[in-house]
Amino acid sequence: MTERTRVMLVDDHALCRSGLTELLEHRGDMTVVMATGDPAQVVPMLREHQPDLMVLDLRLAATDGLSVLRMIRSEGCETPVVILTMSDSEDDLAAALRAGVRGYLLKDMEPEEVIEAIGRAARGEMVVASAMTLKLAQILQSGPKVSVMGDLVASLTEREREVLDHVARGQSNKVIAQALDISHNTVKLHVRHIMDKLNLRSRVEAAVFAYEYRHSPDGTKAADALAHKVRS
Repeated sequence: MTERTRVMLVDDHALCRSGLTELLEHRGDMTVVMATGDPAQVVPMLREHQPDLMVLDLRLAATDGLSVLRMIRSEGCETPVVILTMSDSEDDLAAALRAGVRGYLLKDMEPEEVIEAIGRAARGEMVVASAMTLKLAQILQSGPKVSVMGDLVASLTEREREVLDHVARGQSNKVIAQALDISHNTVKLHVRHIMDKLNLRSRVEAAVFAYEYRHSPDGTKAADALAHKVRS
């Protein structure tokens, strides 16, 4: 029997918690190990239940979701987080991406779309509501231009380029570690170096950077050069 993904819900609306719990449990491959609307309970619950994924509301009665995320990261918890919110604000999306979330979903999405996206996030993919893709593109326009991409990529080691390629496929650190036969901590270190060297704020930006570079003139030349090297 396939092991179920363990999910934790943080939302101060009881109806939302119960409804999402029912939908996730109905999938058959996920189980909700804890649901709460109290930010003070989040860290103790994380330590006790050690979920594989957290679904976090952006607006809580006592505080905001990103403050909760920063709190758990300061405690050394690396549990992936998906934001589920009513806010379609570009500023909120940008702030969530800077905080390193794995996904940003909207509560007015169809329930089936939300559950499917959470399932993909649990497999290590990055997910953003389709209604937010234009705003995501606008946020990323402030990133490095094609003319400097080559120099930035040249600053990466060969291993860092390999890790970036896997990040661009939406793979988790665990999956990357297995694919490259290195430790999980080594992958985390490479990702941190990649972010610093490319001046990126999240894995979403890293994935988009890698995609844009591959489709830029510099990226095409690099791919052709690599193919020639392999053939010869």
